[in-house]
Amino acid sequence: QVHLVESGGGLRQAGASLRLSCTTAGQSFRGYAVGWFRQVPGKEREFVATITWDGGSEYYVDSVRGRFTISRNGVKAVYLQMNSLKSEDTAVYFCNVVAAGKDYWGQGTQVTVSS
Repeated sequence: QVHLVESGGGLRQAGASLRLSCTTAGQSFRGYAVGWFRQVPGKEREFVATITWDGGSEYYVDSVRGRFTISRNGVKAVYLQMNSLKSEDTAVYFCNVVAAGKDYWGQGTQVTVSS
């Protein structure tokens, strides 16, 4: 069982930075890719970034590439460093793991960027 917990959200002005954390209270991330998604009310959840199981590769949606960086620390934590924040980055951010054919999500953390 993978139990994901996101943290680090908050209110920032445009241009500021924020770092989100995703940790697991249950089974570790060992062997799994981990992704970050975001969602605003009334819209579908959107892919933001993912990192492979070994940390060797990262993938980003075009709108955040060059501003956001995903990284992992061992087998229990994944981070999303968000720089040069824009108002359109405002959303609830979720981390995601697909393990043994199951989709696991955390409860999300709110990021609000004021212009």
